[in-house]
Amino acid sequence: MRIDVPATGRVFSLTATDSASSDSIFRTEPIKRPKKESRKLSFLLDEAIYGPAVFLRVLYKQLIILLVMVFWGAATFYVYDSLPVLSAILASISTISTIGLYVPNNGDFQTMPRGEAFLLIIMIIVSVGAGASIVQETVSTVTSGDLAKTEALKHQISRLKNHVIVFGYGHLGKYVAQKLDDIGFDYVVLTRDPNTYHDLVHKDIFAVLEIEPHPIDALRQAGIEKASTVVVAHTEDSSNMLAVLSARKLRPDIRIISVVHDEDHIETAKNAGADMVIPSSVTVGHMLALSAVTKDLVGVVFSEQIGTKEIAQFSIFKHSLLVGKGLQEVSKLAAIIGVVRDNQVIRDIYSAGFTLNEGDTLLVLGDPSNLLLLEQEAKAV
Repeated sequence: MRIDVPATGRVFSLTATDSASSDSIFRTEPIKRPKKESRKLSFLLDEAIYGPAVFLRVLYKQLIILLVMVFWGAATFYVYDSLPVLSAILASISTISTIGLYVPNNGDFQTMPRGEAFLLIIMIIVSVGAGASIVQETVSTVTSGDLAKTEALKHQISRLKNHVIVFGYGHLGKYVAQKLDDIGFDYVVLTRDPNTYHDLVHKDIFAVLEIEPHPIDALRQAGIEKASTVVVAHTEDSSNMLAVLSARKLRPDIRIISVVHDEDHIETAKNAGADMVIPSSVTVGHMLALSAVTKDLVGVVFSEQIGTKEIAQFSIFKHSLLVGKGLQEVSKLAAIIGVVRDNQVIRDIYSAGFTLNEGDTLLVLGDPSNLLLLEQEAKAV
């Protein structure tokens, strides 16, 4: 199943076909932007740069505690053992790290002043706790790798321009992301599921965790001020409406495309600020019903200007009544989109000498009843 959304107007088509060669008719592959590979390199560089910063952010409290304990011990050794300042610091580090370069009171704990013993007990207990916490956080951070990746992704998202923001990563949202990948277009996924978010981060996909009910914060993190389009594809219409309102509030000029699952909400989504509203259930239902009537249907176009029209493709067989005729005969029943001959789109179909040949494929746009008549004319069996 394929959904193709044109650049302007509230028009879209939903196509479904079992033909493995249906996409091979148009052999022009989408041009992918070369920065895909450079993005991978820049991501590795960002991860290397921001990785240490992440560790400091996670462990700074424990590191401060350890630093305080180092000076705590140094002050203890300076006062009670009369060590020089540098030697006292070294003795404190030696004691905390259990290296054993210096032993307080020559190891005679029975004659050690009670004040010194009390201070050293506090230092050792606090230092061991902070050290254990550092080890635990370090292992957790290295194992998950999320924090360093998240920081790298945040930095790259801040540099994006003219990208697409995709609300939701369900069935529709995944498809939108896949198609944007195919054409090499930058996008940022907003999801409410922490597991989905972590999976996207692991795959180096630009993602933001949306915290309900605050889509405005997520939109800002996704760089809406420099984005070109917002696609809203949550599974609940209420969430879609809130996302549309939030996006329109932050960027009155941005293009917003929203899906609705209940056709009664189409006008509501438009009033909320959506430039294009796609009714998912109506679209699929329309497609299924017409597919039951004719096997030549390949698409449905919904337009506010011309209403609902169908796209069909017909093969011209040997005994077809259309062989040898010009397109003026076909245009009486449906608007001609194109003619495919030898897997190539013919460009001069409106020339006076053009006629249809056996094996040609017609791509037409029209009403269901007219398409059925055309199907009979073409003998598309």
